[in-house]
Amino acid sequence: MTTNVRGVDVESGALLGRTQDERAVWTAPRTRTPRAVFLAGRTAQRFVVTAPGTARIRRATRCRPQLPLPTMPTRILIAKPGLDGHDRGAKVVARALRDAGCEVIYTGLHQTPKQIAVIAVQEDVDGVGLSALSGAHMTLFPKVVEELNALDASDIVVFGGGIIPEADIEELRTAGIAHVFGPGTSLDEIQAWVNEQFTD
Repeated sequence: MTTNVRGVDVESGALLGRTQDERAVWTAPRTRTPRAVFLAGRTAQRFVVTAPGTARIRRATRCRPQLPLPTMPTRILIAKPGLDGHDRGAKVVARALRDAGCEVIYTGLHQTPKQIAVIAVQEDVDGVGLSALSGAHMTLFPKVVEELNALDASDIVVFGGGIIPEADIEELRTAGIAHVFGPGTSLDEIQAWVNEQFTD
């Protein structure tokens, strides 16, 4: 039998898990008090069987995990605010970040700042990349930051790119834009910045 039950048979005190070679393994209670430990769930709670018919939970912070927990990839939202209809560059950046190991969500064209902020919160992203080629970046980029703050999501990093003059970059940073990529920025540079920014 090959299964992936992540629990304890409380009636018998038996523990069913899965080994690396995909075989189901039972640890049944013996004459002595059985003791079995495994990690389960995203919160990494530790279940300890101390006797048949009983099970208690310890938080992972109070134990040493036997296996390293999986690391979640960085989630990036690529968005096109305003009436700008040119999205080829945004799609190229989205694909480059995907190839670099990120999970990328693309909003599509003609999104309002509020829509972008709501999508960012719903998708639980780490960062929002804005693309603007229409010259409206000074209005739209800060508005996205404001909408994120209104949703209590100020921890989401906002960065942007497009046809943005050098004279506007400092003001955008003051408005909460973490980084601005101007015309001619290489994909390697964007990938390197994202990797550095979101690596713990």
